Amino acid sequence: MSADIPVAADSPVAAATPVTADALAAYLRAQATEFLRALRQHGENGAAHGTDGSVDAARALRRAARRVSGSLHTFQSLLDVDWAEAIRPELAWVSGTLALEHAYASRLERLLQALHRLSGSSAPPLAPADTGGTAADPTPPARSVPAQAARPERGALTVGAAKAGALLDRQLTLARTRAHSTALQALGSSRFHAVADKVAVLASDVPLTGGAATADLRPLATAAEGRLTDAVAALPLITAGSPYNAEALVHGLSPDPAPHPQDTPWHQVRLLLRLHRYAREVVARGDAPVGVRLLAAGESLDRHRDASEAAAAAAQAARTPRIAPATAYALGVLHADQRHEVEAARYAFQHCWRKETAGTP
Repeated sequence: MSADIPVAADSPVAAATPVTADALAAYLRAQATEFLRALRQHGENGAAHGTDGSVDAARALRRAARRVSGSLHTFQSLLDVDWAEAIRPELAWVSGTLALEHAYASRLERLLQALHRLSGSSAPPLAPADTGGTAADPTPPARSVPAQAARPERGALTVGAAKAGALLDRQLTLARTRAHSTALQALGSSRFHAVADKVAVLASDVPLTGGAATADLRPLATAAEGRLTDAVAALPLITAGSPYNAEALVHGLSPDPAPHPQDTPWHQVRLLLRLHRYAREVVARGDAPVGVRLLAAGESLDRHRDASEAAAAAAQAARTPRIAPATAYALGVLHADQRHEVEAARYAFQHCWRKETAGTP
């Protein structure tokens, strides 16, 4: 493990007493029970209506699914191999499917707030959508606002921002509606019921291997931390040590719709940080408060992911055929703004990761 990531004496990973597989079994049973409880709550609150209760239940479902899947990955050597390999991708499917609707809604809110900030207008920038020359989708039109809301306050950017906001609203609301329908179909599918059945069995019976009884969980948790350490060491933290990363703009005008090439390793670090946190929870028997350092690092990487995906959505909207130049310009400014947010998140991550953390688990 890298020397620049000290493990505090009171960290669960550094505990002096061996942690047996009983802790893993108890953790998996608890998360499976939480999954089933959230599933029952989701049904009771009427998922089709998108009530607050169903939204909370879907979030709890995702949280439990991620923790079970992540723990199976970290401690896979102590579990039945065939069973773990069969259920892990299914749990990832559940979590990913349920996350899409929330992701589209958050992305739209983020982009509209950014447009509002960039245009300096007194109301969120929405106007009749500039849909270009494409065929109309058989869905309700985007929201509109009175004409005065699109009145230029700072020239062409405000006019373009209003139309850009309406275009993004239309595209992302449609994507959110489709994601909601997909989630409902998934929850009613035989595939999901098979997953729920396996989780129900897990709530009472964890398929440990024969040698798990004498195993110590700490080395496996330490290995998860080591993978995180190695991934962070491979990041361009020297570049991210400056608030402005000129190299990130090298492919800024590329027509390639693929994600920005610099983003992938950062997304991987975000995943490994999550696995490290779950491993700490297992070793601590579910009672592992997140230290300030890990919390700040996780928040920075969440902001990085959100800004990266928002920038991609702005770029995708800008590819709408035959949109007005002012709309395209506003979307270009929005894309640049979100890529700047990406760089700011990287800078914040390296700042919290490298600063002195003596005494922080």
